[in-house]
Amino acid sequence: MNTKILLSTVVLAASLLSTSVQAEEQKLTLMLDWFVNPNHGPIVIAKQHGYFKAQGLDVAIQEPSDPSTPAKLVAAGNVDLAVSYQPNLTMDVAAGLPLIRAATLIATPLNTLTVLDNKKINGIADLKGKKIGISVAGNEEAIVGTMLKTHGVKYEDVQIINVGWALSSSLASGKVDATWGGFRNFESNQLALEGIDAKAFFPEEHGVPVYDELVVVANANSYDKSAIQGFNKAIEQATIYIINHPQDSWSEFVAYAPDTLNNELNELAWKATLTRFALRPSAVDLKRYDDYAQFMHEQNIIDTLPKAQDYVPSF
Repeated sequence: MNTKILLSTVVLAASLLSTSVQAEEQKLTLMLDWFVNPNHGPIVIAKQHGYFKAQGLDVAIQEPSDPSTPAKLVAAGNVDLAVSYQPNLTMDVAAGLPLIRAATLIATPLNTLTVLDNKKINGIADLKGKKIGISVAGNEEAIVGTMLKTHGVKYEDVQIINVGWALSSSLASGKVDATWGGFRNFESNQLALEGIDAKAFFPEEHGVPVYDELVVVANANSYDKSAIQGFNKAIEQATIYIINHPQDSWSEFVAYAPDTLNNELNELAWKATLTRFALRPSAVDLKRYDDYAQFMHEQNIIDTLPKAQDYVPSF
């Protein structure tokens, strides 16, 4: 065989190998909980930096038209994975939806009870007789009620007002005296950019069990364990890269959608979220899940008490 024929054979073999590798990439659909934002940093960086591809995964990131549907779409088998919340996952499982926790994205709570830092409300006890704004009615009675109770205030002693998504503006305008549901990495920064000082009270410091804010869920009946393991490996690599290179990773993050991501609020939120990302996305504390489920059951948020071992498998 002459040199030209040998060279052509090698090139053809390499081409076929490359095609075969590409063909073996497993497609996964991942629906976010909301429009893309710094909370999704590891997902975007894993996509941008090629970490998913290195694990043989072709992950299609989708944004929901309705933020209440991603986990339901996973349960129905319409998408492979979705970003959700640990409390919501427990409620969904208790309601009978076939879901499991596949990964952790944000390993601490983000929700806060926020007030203006104007010396009028110095502590949670000062909220007696005040108005608290919420964005979505749900389990605020259990969470806010517990926080109030630890400071001698009854839930009936405050007025709850649904202000929609206008949490920050409702607080700034004085329509309400406090808000529940704003994220500690966003709303406080948003108010600061408007020249307004705010103070946040964290639920895990006022009687509420600690929980993971953002998790990734999969269908309990059809999940692919090896694909989830590869997904978690990619997310872990992306998180380590973000921690080691916060500024470079920020640049890569905004390049994903520069028109919507490249702004001052997102940059501040990015920096505030760095310490919140789960360094080991596959790691899980079953007792932590069971403790929070017990809290939800005692607060009558859920009627049945699911066990973590049944919906939080090891990966």
